[in-house]
Amino acid sequence: METTISQIQQLSYREGKTYALAAAFVAGNILLPQLCHMLPQGGLVWLPIYFFTLIAAYRYGITAGLLTAVASPLVNNMMFGMPPAPMLPIILIKSGLLALAAAAVASRCKKVSIVAVAAAIVIYQAIGTIAEWGMTGSMAAALQDLRLGWPGLLVQLFGGFALLKLMARKAR
Repeated sequence: METTISQIQQLSYREGKTYALAAAFVAGNILLPQLCHMLPQGGLVWLPIYFFTLIAAYRYGITAGLLTAVASPLVNNMMFGMPPAPMLPIILIKSGLLALAAAAVASRCKKVSIVAVAAAIVIYQAIGTIAEWGMTGSMAAALQDLRLGWPGLLVQLFGGFALLKLMARKAR
């Protein structure tokens, strides 16, 4: 169940391709949450704002990942008021952590595997949970992604793995 990434593209801030790809991933992180928010507690359950950040960072590196991680919550908030402004700091932190974790795992593993994608998700969730607990003082709030968002974490894992594997195959 592994697909080798022939070359993880570490894009730089100087390349137009970086911004074009990040804009496409941000668009995905705008559309997917809009679909999920049609369901009661859709954002809390499906965690859609993180999905394309995972893909951007794992496939194209930290630059595209961080651009997607920062722009997605901010643009969504400006356009739709979601995530709510009080939640932006923790969502930005978790999104940034996901970009860092996914890019680091991909760079180290040089392949798409379910274990590697799981590692990126576990890393960002573990550190993000501690950060949220520190910021809010509430362990219940910090564990919300795990308690309510487990379906979204599974989508990140299996959906992210499937999309990354497909992208790696198309790149050959």
